[in-house]
Amino acid sequence: MKNIVTRTLTGSVFIIIIIGSILLSVYTFAAIFLLITILGLLEFYKLSSSDTIKPQRITGVLFGAFMFLSIASYAHSLLPFGIVLINIPLLMSLFIFEMYRKKELPFNNVAITILGILYIALPLALLNFLFSPFQLKGEFNTHILIAFFAMTWMVDTAAYLVGMAIGKHRLFERISPKKSWEGAIGGLIFGIIAAYIISLFYRDLLFYQWAIISVIITIAGGYGDLVESMFKRSIHIKDSGSILPGHGGILDRFDCVFFSAPFVFIYIYFFISHSL
Repeated sequence: MKNIVTRTLTGSVFIIIIIGSILLSVYTFAAIFLLITILGLLEFYKLSSSDTIKPQRITGVLFGAFMFLSIASYAHSLLPFGIVLINIPLLMSLFIFEMYRKKELPFNNVAITILGILYIALPLALLNFLFSPFQLKGEFNTHILIAFFAMTWMVDTAAYLVGMAIGKHRLFERISPKKSWEGAIGGLIFGIIAAYIISLFYRDLLFYQWAIISVIITIAGGYGDLVESMFKRSIHIKDSGSILPGHGGILDRFDCVFFSAPFVFIYIYFFISHSL
């Protein structure tokens, strides 16, 4: 009971911060998610470190922060696309830096460092494009981004509750013994219901477009959850951290977002943005 209360209180504060940052401005959202990116990278590199694997923590965090800021700046038309291209030589320079560290497994270290940046910083940076996608109208529009998080939370919560109530058939027992097909289907159904409710208030997209985004979130986010479970199982831990009481760490809270954000971005770019 205590854990449920803690989880609810933490979740409520978390939702207020995220939605508040979106509603205030693109700058508050970018600031909050830059912080989340940094905390997530620190968490990932700490968990990935071992006696033999030593990722470049400081460099990885700095380069990840730069990737987030460069993509966010381009998304909000503050800087040209050239700023984003700087990320390529920065990532390649990690190999050069590793040569001077004289560690036992240099390529493993570089691989984990780059993986953290691509796994955490890149997906979170792409969320900036969901403000009035690609700034095509040159206006401040929060609807798609708010809907993205609302459907993500609905899918996640429904999958958890339905799975707890009637879950019998394991979804991927080898990686996550508690997740069930019933929970996954429940998340899908309630996600589509959320899409319908959103379509009544936000007319930017048609119901079927909101529903497709919801399905993308359900499938991609579900895999994101499983991937993070696979990661934690490989290093024998239950939670990625304790920064969010009742929810674990940054990786625990954003595992679905890491996978669903790029797919939603691609769907909007190729199928929606030019009609807005």
